Amino acid sequence: MTTHAALFRAFFKIGMFTLGGGYAMIPLMEREVVDRAHWLGRQEFLDAMAVAQSMPGIFAVNMATHVGYQQRGVGGALAAVLGNIAAPIGIMVLLAMFFRSFAGNHLVDSVFKGIRPAVVALIASPVVGMARTARVRWSNAVVPVGAALLVWLLGVSPIVVVLLAAAGGLVHGLLSHRKTSER
Repeated sequence: MTTHAALFRAFFKIGMFTLGGGYAMIPLMEREVVDRAHWLGRQEFLDAMAVAQSMPGIFAVNMATHVGYQQRGVGGALAAVLGNIAAPIGIMVLLAMFFRSFAGNHLVDSVFKGIRPAVVALIASPVVGMARTARVRWSNAVVPVGAALLVWLLGVSPIVVVLLAAAGGLVHGLLSHRKTSER
């Protein structure tokens, strides 16, 4: 049986060793939640990610809440969330206390510039893994690639892109339903 302490420790580790925000922690979260603790199966993890992304709030906190609640109810959700945010909050407080003395430091700037490519890789890695698990094919990649290009190159608001994708999915679903009902 999963304990509150186990949830706290797992999500503390996730929060402590992740640079780059919620999406960069997906590989570590998957390893802890799916591979090590077996709290969720791989498909269940993908489903939880889809829900966590669509909910308001911070992705990592939403995932911690889901996993913690599923394992130990409200107390488990609290343990997982507190574990997930404790280290980042502590690190931010320490950085804020000493920021002025590091601001403009060439060595610190170089370290952060070196971290950037690693963060990009940490975000790209779960995208490829999720695409494989969700059985996304190159023909399906048109929508996310198109959405990324709309936002990046044309400056279209992500909200507009999400609304357009939702409308497109609705139209596709209605047309697919109509075709199957005509048969």
